[in-house]
Amino acid sequence: MSSSTLAAIAPGLAPDQYDVAVKAGTAVQSYANALSARLGSSLSVSTNANSPVFISVLVLVAVLTVLLMVVAGLGVLNTVMLQIRERAHDLGVFKAIGMVPRQALVMTVWSVTGIGFVAGIMAIPAGVALHHFVIPVMARAAQSDVPGSLLSVYTPRELVLLALSGLLIAAAGALVPASRVARIRTATALRAE
Repeated sequence: MSSSTLAAIAPGLAPDQYDVAVKAGTAVQSYANALSARLGSSLSVSTNANSPVFISVLVLVAVLTVLLMVVAGLGVLNTVMLQIRERAHDLGVFKAIGMVPRQALVMTVWSVTGIGFVAGIMAIPAGVALHHFVIPVMARAAQSDVPGSLLSVYTPRELVLLALSGLLIAAAGALVPASRVARIRTATALRAE
């Protein structure tokens, strides 16, 4: 926030911390050492790279990401199981005319991964658009400005990898039901309705 806004909210209060983002390729520790030498002993300069709080936040984000992927995989697993139950008779017909277990496995996994790939391609632009909308709204609510580094957090390469993660989550969630389809007896599948 600006100094005038801060003075209006709490007269006499001054910021006690400044956060500085450096350009890519800058030696962070060298910059911090030079800044500390320039400011003198009245202000302390530290980097977030070695901060235990920063490391804890990164670990928390990693754990939450893994948990979200597990939940997404379980959702795919549930959906595929329901889809297989609905198509059990059709799978029995395919097996009766000569489909081998490996073909049943590949057919089931590919039917799901295609949907996962399309979902990933649709979700990434929607997520980026939502991020670009929500972050400035939150900043305005706090009477602050948003640095560009908070909006452009992913490179195009990372966005492509995120889109492909939808494909991987779908494939992982479909493996168990697909292996069950591959093992099902033809007569059992034909009797299913």
